[in-house]
Amino acid sequence: MHGLTSSSTIAHISQAHIPQPYLLFLGDVTDPLSAKTAAGIAQWRPDACLGQLRLNSDTVSLGLPDTSLELARKQGAKTLVIGTANAGGVIPEHWLSTLKQALELGFHLASGMHQRLSDNDTLRDTAAQHHCQLFDVRHHDEPLQVGTGAPRSGLRLLTVGTDCSVGKMYTSLALEQEMRKQGLSAQFCATGQTGILIAGKGIAVDAVVADFISGAAEAISPAFTNHDWDIIEGQGSLFNPSFAGVSLGLLHGAQPDALVLCHEVGRQHIRHLPHKAIPDIADCLAANLAAAKLTNPDAHFVGICLNTSALSHDEAVTLCQNWHQKYQLPVTDPVRFGVSDIVKQLKPAMSAQINTHRTQNENPNKTGDA
Repeated sequence: MHGLTSSSTIAHISQAHIPQPYLLFLGDVTDPLSAKTAAGIAQWRPDACLGQLRLNSDTVSLGLPDTSLELARKQGAKTLVIGTANAGGVIPEHWLSTLKQALELGFHLASGMHQRLSDNDTLRDTAAQHHCQLFDVRHHDEPLQVGTGAPRSGLRLLTVGTDCSVGKMYTSLALEQEMRKQGLSAQFCATGQTGILIAGKGIAVDAVVADFISGAAEAISPAFTNHDWDIIEGQGSLFNPSFAGVSLGLLHGAQPDALVLCHEVGRQHIRHLPHKAIPDIADCLAANLAAAKLTNPDAHFVGICLNTSALSHDEAVTLCQNWHQKYQLPVTDPVRFGVSDIVKQLKPAMSAQINTHRTQNENPNKTGDA
């Protein structure tokens, strides 16, 4: 447990939303990939983004209004979000004066960097002085319970993958958006730092001690009856030797009713591991389904989402059609073609039937097994 300051300054994001609207801080980064966190927030939660703050004109732009700290605060911005990442996950020293000024103006600060905001004496003390909160979203210090696998009310969809970085977060957010378009009440549940900044809450499961990963998933999506679906952002892959443990813990804790497999077409091997081949799609479907059934025997796949950026449009269409026939599932590229065919399977009537079954399991008859 990290214990440098009082809980009034260090915020526990799984319990409370990061205050919005945001001002997205881009520093002085010039590589668009370094600003992908801010870009994700701007794409999926545009209404939460008041503008961008850049230290110079060479900095990457998201197309949002450029503004100053003072003006953004007057316009109602509540949290300055560090929307960038670098190789070491370290906050540059020359950014600290801007971050300190933001706190002095009343901004909360949020960061997905490895380096904690709360480890900096100046930022910590300034936040306490001005009654502001520091959100270190990559870290989780709040106590967690181990997972139980006990049935709980509510319907859940989990995205899984053939590897890391194959589109699980994008697919999850696209599914949330499309579900709402089709009349389903859906909620995105974040498990990574960018997703947390988009959702305003969540737990970065790669920062959770292994014994508590399934419990973290249960905490991210507890029992509910006030909406139709939770869409839980997947992490890693059962076939990635480095991160399979995180993936398995999510499969057990998410207790998914529905699964969507994500895959990047053309990837030759597991990311950063050239000695490890990408798994066969059928094997990946089977392994994830077997793992999910430990906590939900009724789990099933409802679709496959592909990153087809390596293919032409016509090639992508043909591949999706061929895989649909081969795997008997809707297959799509969520960027090119959307996810409507997947969501059409999750109709309210089916949702009600599954949820009735789940609720019955959650409250078993007293004459059942002891």
